[in-house]
Amino acid sequence: MAAAEEAPAGTAEAPKKKKFSGKKLVLFILLPVLLLGGGGAAAYFLLLKKDPAAEEHAAGAEDGKTEEASGEPQVYVSLEHPLQVNLVSTGKRTSYLNLDLWLAVKNEEDSKKLEAVMPKVIDQFQVYLRSLRVDDLQGADGVQRMRDELLMRAKAAAKPVEVEDVLIKSMLAQ
Repeated sequence: MAAAEEAPAGTAEAPKKKKFSGKKLVLFILLPVLLLGGGGAAAYFLLLKKDPAAEEHAAGAEDGKTEEASGEPQVYVSLEHPLQVNLVSTGKRTSYLNLDLWLAVKNEEDSKKLEAVMPKVIDQFQVYLRSLRVDDLQGADGVQRMRDELLMRAKAAAKPVEVEDVLIKSMLAQ
């Protein structure tokens, strides 16, 4: 009976159909589908979706609030002296912050008005900066939070002048 099961040496057996195992199914079918889907989603978000900052800039251009639309460049007013404050410290070592700033206003007339109220602005800056710790100024996020807070305080102290931005000329925390 064993001889009947053996095929003669000259004849070929019919090939057996192999099924994909679970690993091969994942590797050759599921993984490429997921990669293509992820690539398509990335392309949509990076290339086709509009940038919110670009939309905001376009909205500002329509309102005439951009520098090019108004025809007047911003005027930058420098603080007379750099701000030097001691920061809140928990140890024996005292930390200091040296900060030199520019304030941006719409035009030359506003810059003259800002010069008149600059003592109020500097006072507001001093009060805020003296409440900071060195840890509050760590990294780009910390510096951006400080700039936002300074801008808010400058706008409040300089009324009726509209301060548009606070720019850091130099900053040293030690």
